[in-house]
Amino acid sequence: MKTKAAILVSSAAILLFMVVGSLDGVRASSNDGAYRQLQVYSEVLSRVRSEYVEEPNIPQVTDGALHGLLESLDANSSYLSPAEYKEYKSHRTEAKGEIGAAISKRFGYAAVVSVIPGGPADKAGLQASDIIEAIEAKSTREMSLAEVHNLLEGQPGSNVSVAVVRARRAEPQKIVITRDIVNVPPVNDKMVEDGIGYIQVDAFNKGKSSEVANKIKALQKSGAKKLILDLRNCAEGEESEGISTANLLLNHGTITYLQGQKYPREAFNADPSKAITTLPLVVLVNKGTAGAAEVVAAAVLENARGDVVGDKTFGDGSVQKTIELPDGSALILSIAKYYSPSGKAIQDSAVTPNILAADGDDDGPLPDEDQQTTAPPDENNKKQPPQTDEQLHKAIQVLKSRTS
Repeated sequence: MKTKAAILVSSAAILLFMVVGSLDGVRASSNDGAYRQLQVYSEVLSRVRSEYVEEPNIPQVTDGALHGLLESLDANSSYLSPAEYKEYKSHRTEAKGEIGAAISKRFGYAAVVSVIPGGPADKAGLQASDIIEAIEAKSTREMSLAEVHNLLEGQPGSNVSVAVVRARRAEPQKIVITRDIVNVPPVNDKMVEDGIGYIQVDAFNKGKSSEVANKIKALQKSGAKKLILDLRNCAEGEESEGISTANLLLNHGTITYLQGQKYPREAFNADPSKAITTLPLVVLVNKGTAGAAEVVAAAVLENARGDVVGDKTFGDGSVQKTIELPDGSALILSIAKYYSPSGKAIQDSAVTPNILAADGDDDGPLPDEDQQTTAPPDENNKKQPPQTDEQLHKAIQVLKSRTS
């Protein structure tokens, strides 16, 4: 048994060293530091084996160490054990139901960035900024983001139980969500006071930039002289759609660029022929704005194309690569980040509005412990909309103050 344990300890240390070396791009000049780290890992594992209160499960310890290693990089990087990777691949190929919410990790747990209006999560009462403490009674602190997504997805019509922590509620509360095929609402538009056109985007899924273009043209024909682009709680979608949307508003300048350690810089510059409006512009954002929507907001702000009003955004924008390992496990590794025109990594810095305006939404109540909201929740359990939209009101004021 001691011989087997020693072999496992050595193998685990070598595996950790190989992963760390590949992630850090270890070169000859830094080999000494890498070997010192290997010695530390080996010593830790040896101490765990010899001095832990009981005989440890070394493969399980190693598995946990690998999960922690990848997740310490960023929320989107994950280590998947052979079983987890098999499950992950099956979810990529099957038709699946979803809960209709953008999920990331914050404070070590799964966090709700935003919910799709009218989707399963919205109907069940889940809200942006909720912390999902557990899924099916399993703590999300022990999960990679990929595993979180796997557990939340499933056959349409099936249920998933989550334990939710919300501000001013000491204990997690149980919510049951019925998975479904999620349809993103179409782009909403209307005219508000004094010839100001308003466009609301809930997610930048495929084709949304074309929808936005059509709405801008229609509003201009209806007499709009100024525009508000509402990207609050817009966290899902493809960065390419965000880039195309930004180009509708910009006739020059850098929209964003991608870059990584081994990913050459790829710049996305505004094409003058694709810009369709020069009207004065305000972009509305909040803490539920992420990804493609942040690309749009940063491009507008840093090219001095318009004002950004609201709260600091969530901070998300990177490209992942899946790397299969010989034992059937896999790494999901962030290999490049999206940067704002001035060179700030959006995932690290998010987007801070040049005009801050607090979100007036209050945290609504969660259902009682024994209440399972498999159907649309009672109105008492749903977050009530604020009486006035202070951020929108501020955006209108800003546009009114602009003469051109």
